[in-house]
Amino acid sequence: MIASVTNHSLRFVAGALACVFLAALPVEAANKDIERLAMQIATLQSQLSEIQRSSEETRAELKRLSELVAEQNALLRKSAADKRTNDEAMAVGLRELSERVSELAEAVQAIKATFPLPPANMAVDPNAAAAAGPTAFPATPGGPAPAPSPVPVAPTGPPPAPRELYSQAYADYARGNYDLAMQGFTEYLRAYPGTDFADNAQYWIGECLYGKKMYAESIEAWNTLLKDFPSSDKLPDARVKKGMALERLGRKSQALVEYRYVVDRYPTSQAARIARERLNP
Repeated sequence: MIASVTNHSLRFVAGALACVFLAALPVEAANKDIERLAMQIATLQSQLSEIQRSSEETRAELKRLSELVAEQNALLRKSAADKRTNDEAMAVGLRELSERVSELAEAVQAIKATFPLPPANMAVDPNAAAAAGPTAFPATPGGPAPAPSPVPVAPTGPPPAPRELYSQAYADYARGNYDLAMQGFTEYLRAYPGTDFADNAQYWIGECLYGKKMYAESIEAWNTLLKDFPSSDKLPDARVKKGMALERLGRKSQALVEYRYVVDRYPTSQAARIARERLNP
């Protein structure tokens, strides 16, 4: 477009100059001037064509560079998004592994509590037993055999150690003995309210009630956990299970509130993954 307008202008100037020279000079001199002007016009047209070609090449190169930059930006954004996804997946995996290790530790302690080793003072020396033989309680001649000494009754002592009590309660829960498990966890909370597993004990009371299909009572147990142990690592699980109990009671809208809270507040937890599944069945 620019070249066309310029060519037209040059032709007009050339024509005007030619008319001036024709009017002022002899015909031969005018022809030489016209030829010279025509050569100059041709040179200008060639230069304009070269400029136009160079401009088009520059625009094409700029377009190519712009597309390349856009592709690089897209790749960088995708790499960043993939890294965030991998980081989140790794965090979830580590959390699940940690929770699994904790569960296995609890199960091992429960097994130890269920099958305790005999105390050392109960071991029997076979040589001593053989030496005692049937004369351990000799009969009195002409009279009845003496009665054995009465076994002393052990006085009622303090509650079991916290780990033993908790492990026994957890073992009862794992076997489905929910009443015994609740009794053990309740005793644990009464005897050891300030220990590290107190919040866990409160959580498992809710699980026992849920297992007995006492959904309203399980909600109350988890509400107690939320109120009394606001920094517990069992809060995400408690809120998800509370939502499930609410669903069992037909309170779907309240359950969705619990699921959304877990997803927003604990996005990388195992409980959040369960909550997302409940939100998008």
